[in-house]
Amino acid sequence: MTQVTSADNGSEYRTSFRSMASEIRFWVHAPHQGVESRIEQARALFDRVAASCTRFDSSSALMRANAVGKEWATVPTECFDAIRAAYDAYVLTDGLFDPRTVEILTELGYSSSLPFESEQIRVSSSGTRKAGRVRPWKPGFDQARGAVRVGEEPIDLGGIGKGCAVRWAAEILADAGDSVLLEAGGDVMALGGGPNGDGWMISVEDPFGACDPVAVLRLVDLAVATSSVRIRSWVVDGEQVHHLIDPRTRRPAQSFLRAVSVVHEDPALAEVWSKSLFIAGRHQIRKLSDDAGLASLWVDVDGRVTTSRAMRDHVAWQVANVQPN
Repeated sequence: MTQVTSADNGSEYRTSFRSMASEIRFWVHAPHQGVESRIEQARALFDRVAASCTRFDSSSALMRANAVGKEWATVPTECFDAIRAAYDAYVLTDGLFDPRTVEILTELGYSSSLPFESEQIRVSSSGTRKAGRVRPWKPGFDQARGAVRVGEEPIDLGGIGKGCAVRWAAEILADAGDSVLLEAGGDVMALGGGPNGDGWMISVEDPFGACDPVAVLRLVDLAVATSSVRIRSWVVDGEQVHHLIDPRTRRPAQSFLRAVSVVHEDPALAEVWSKSLFIAGRHQIRKLSDDAGLASLWVDVDGRVTTSRAMRDHVAWQVANVQPN
C-alpha cells in the first residue's frame, strides 16, 4: 500500500469515504470554484463502480454476467468498460494479468470479504477448483448494446475495477484545483505539482510492516499502484496463501517477492503491471520491467529493495534493504 505524505501549503479541500473495501481520499490543493460538485461526481462514480463490479454481491452486474457465462449480458457502462479494460490488460501482459480467478479464490475460502485487519485468518478450502489446462480468454463485447460475454469462467474485477475508478475520477477532478491527489486503498493518482509545486511526495510502505517507508517517490501527473501480500493473506488448511493468483499455476504466486510498485500515466495500468510483475517473480521482474520501459520498485522476501531503470527518475529517496520478518 502507498501512503500520501506532504506539507500543507495554502487552501485545500480534503474528503474521505469508504468504497470498494478501501478508504478513498481526495485532496484538492488550491480548489477552484465548484470543487464540491466535482467531488460529489467523483464519489458517485466510485459508488457506481463498486455496485456494478463487485464479486461479493450476487445481484451485481458483474455477477449476473458471470452467471450466464458464454451468453450475452447487458451491464452498466462502468462495468462494461472495466471488463474491456481487463481484456486489454490480459492481451497487453500476455496473460500474466488474468481476471479469471473467482473459482480459485472461492476454493481458497475467499468467497466473501474477509477481515484482513485481523492478526490471522483461517478458513477451510471448498475443494471446488477445476483442473486442466487454462484456455485463452476470449470475451465478447457489443458496444452498441452495452453487452458482454465473459466466457466459461467467472471473472474478478477487484483490482482493475479500482484502478479504473481512480482513472475516471481523476478525469472528473482534473480541474477541481491547482493540484489534485486521489488515493484508493493504495492506488494513487497525483495531478499537478502538489502543495509545494515540485511534485506530490508519495511514500511506499515497508511490506514487512515497519513504520518507515522503503522509498519516497516524487510524482507529477502520474499514478502509482502497489501489489503486496502483507494484508491480503490468510491460512487455508494450514497453508499460507494470498490473493495474487498466478494464471500459469492457478495457485497463489510463488514469486519470492513481498511487494511491487509501478508508476504509470494510467492508474489502471499501474495496477495491472504491479500485479503482473509480482506474478512474474523475482527472477523475471527486472528484465520484464526494463524491456517494457516500466517504472517499478520491488521488495523481495529477503528484504532487498530494487528499482528498474525507468523508476530512478521518480525516486526522491529509498533504502537498499529492509528487515524481513
